[in-house]
Amino acid sequence: MKKETLKRIYNEIKKFDIIYLVRHIGPDPDAVASEVALRDSILYTFPNKKVFALGTGVAKFKYIGKLDKVNSFDYENSLVITLDVPNISRIDGMDLKKFKNVIKIDHHPFVEKFSDIEYIDEKTCSTCEVLLDLVNNTRLKINEGIATNLLVGIISDSNRFLFNPCDDKILIKVADLVKKFKLNLQKIYASIYSRPISEVRLMGYIGSNLKVTKNKFAYIILDNDIVSSFNADVSSASNMVNDFNNIEDFIVWMFVTKDIKNDIFKVNIRSRGPIINEVASNYNGGGHKFSSGARVKTMDELDNLINDLDILCREYNKDIEK
Repeated sequence: MKKETLKRIYNEIKKFDIIYLVRHIGPDPDAVASEVALRDSILYTFPNKKVFALGTGVAKFKYIGKLDKVNSFDYENSLVITLDVPNISRIDGMDLKKFKNVIKIDHHPFVEKFSDIEYIDEKTCSTCEVLLDLVNNTRLKINEGIATNLLVGIISDSNRFLFNPCDDKILIKVADLVKKFKLNLQKIYASIYSRPISEVRLMGYIGSNLKVTKNKFAYIILDNDIVSSFNADVSSASNMVNDFNNIEDFIVWMFVTKDIKNDIFKVNIRSRGPIINEVASNYNGGGHKFSSGARVKTMDELDNLINDLDILCREYNKDIEK
């Protein structure tokens, strides 16, 4: 059934001359790499098509590739493919409801249906892994550059294969990709994980100022002025949440930054046990069981989220002690 859906997606791609690719707001490397890789794969396979990877660019991810800008959309005669986004409200770059033809490709737990064709594989570690399955089961072509971006998404979203779901299947897929295109793993890892000393110093500040409750819940609310004082940007600060995965003193941890433009708090949450996406879904968010995000408007909402996550940790600890 999955292979049939992948082939159906390929046939839809083949059918349309204009294709728009979009992902979620506040993108991570998997979101950007998936749309750039799919755009380049479609153009490599069908050079005469017009394919656009859309959304707000992030300077930190410029090594992945340039995004496109579109002044006007063809709502009736084009295809939109959404990548790495489970709900319509989090799509960046367009009003999806205006489009007639939409496909969803994702690896997050299902939130809502908003397209005729939806391919969701929660057993994959990233949307780039889903796209690798798409390539491996259809006539879409890839080259070294496309393969590199697929690997960027896979490595970053799995946090170097530390996060579930990661098993022998993804390692075999990656090994085949590296072997076929002779990919330079050291160079790819350097692109993803190299950082300026300013960010390392900010990490030190975060480590020194994390609040840790008796229930093993840790959090920090990062003031934008503090982040700027380290010559770092807010998006970099929020993405540092993955760097605190191996600290034994807490089991759930949360980084909060302020999105000044939209006047909201952007929340990144990670876990090594308690299931957090159900809590995040109550605060305009969601995601995976152990890796989620949320967006809240007020300090009162943020206080409630902190309290809910602390209670979640408390109940989890009780179950472990039984």
